[in-house]
Amino acid sequence: MKENQEQPNNPLHGVKLVNMVEYLVDTYGWGALGDRIDIRCFTIEPSVKSSLKFLRKTPWARKKVEDLYLYTISQ
Repeated sequence: MKENQEQPNNPLHGVKLVNMVEYLVDTYGWGALGDRIDIRCFTIEPSVKSSLKFLRKTPWARKKVEDLYLYTISQ
């Protein structure tokens, strides 16, 4: 079975969290990303590594990142 047929209704299927974070940082920068999603890992000494660590154990924050990612790529 092809990868895109496994979850055809899931636009995040196959997209890694690291890729989402890096895309959002490249698009908005840390400052604007922290304005859009007000979490400390984006506003105080931000880094991809610290953000991933926090987002992997905090479902509500990961959901916000996923939602912003989907919104951003649809523009």
